Amino acid sequence: MINLIRNELMKIFRRPGTYVMIAILLVIVSVTGVFMKYNLVEEEPNVTEDWKPVLQQENEALKKQLESSQFKTEQDYYKKQIEINEYRIEHDIPFREKYHLWSFVKDNSELILLAGLFTIVISAGIVASEFSWGTIKLLLIRPINRSKILLSKYLTVLLFALFMVGILFVFSALLGAILFGMPEQAVPYLNYFNGKITEQHIIVHLIIYYGLGSIEMMMLTTMAFMISSVFRNSSLAIGLSLFLMFTGSQFTALISMKFDWAKYILFANTNLMQYLEGTPLLEGMTMSFSIIMLLIYFVIFQLLAFYVFNKRDIAA
Repeated sequence: MINLIRNELMKIFRRPGTYVMIAILLVIVSVTGVFMKYNLVEEEPNVTEDWKPVLQQENEALKKQLESSQFKTEQDYYKKQIEINEYRIEHDIPFREKYHLWSFVKDNSELILLAGLFTIVISAGIVASEFSWGTIKLLLIRPINRSKILLSKYLTVLLFALFMVGILFVFSALLGAILFGMPEQAVPYLNYFNGKITEQHIIVHLIIYYGLGSIEMMMLTTMAFMISSVFRNSSLAIGLSLFLMFTGSQFTALISMKFDWAKYILFANTNLMQYLEGTPLLEGMTMSFSIIMLLIYFVIFQLLAFYVFNKRDIAA
């Protein structure tokens, strides 16, 4: 299996396009950093001002909004903000601080979408290209069963996805340290979950944040892999996956406004951060429910990919 994965990685990194994708990601991070350094970060908050009265006034406004709100999702959001503000006041944790490297790393989590786009391109072609180039017959004449070959290709795609996200995280941290420096004091991230507030180290929080932010990328990559295996068409896999990447969440949000069954749609469950830093798309949704739905979709995608690949008549 290791040799098969190594062989697939060699195929990927022998393509000039792979290095172009990596370069694009690094250039965009660099441009973003320079732009923020010389344009947006100039208006930094005054971190020495008395911030506690500001939070107290904010809590008063939030309590009024909580009393007038009729939607549970809004009520949960207001309660969360009130409790976090009270925790900050009680434990003397300011809510504003000078922009630093970890702020930059978190802001760049939006570029996981770009890393996902590149991973989808790799995933969509890793099987379909074998058929289009005619190399699939050479691959399958080896004394290795088809499932093992397909599994090695999928694991290679996952490794490439982790590689792209890792590059994004590490390069953002290095560039952020150069442009913005380290924070003056270690301010913990306040994690609110199940009505409880816990202090979390910022690096641990960012690793979790990037991990949960990669869920949608992984699911779309798996879907692209399935389409590539079933239809042997990389263009279809790329086109459909990218279309759903940019529109799936929006369509799901529109459907959820009228139908409760929208919670069973894939894109209603890919954003697990909604349970940590937001409110669920629909009332009654929980992180456990979303994880189960993601596992169901994952199993369906894999069963389709492996079943069709194993049954296909290659000679045809």
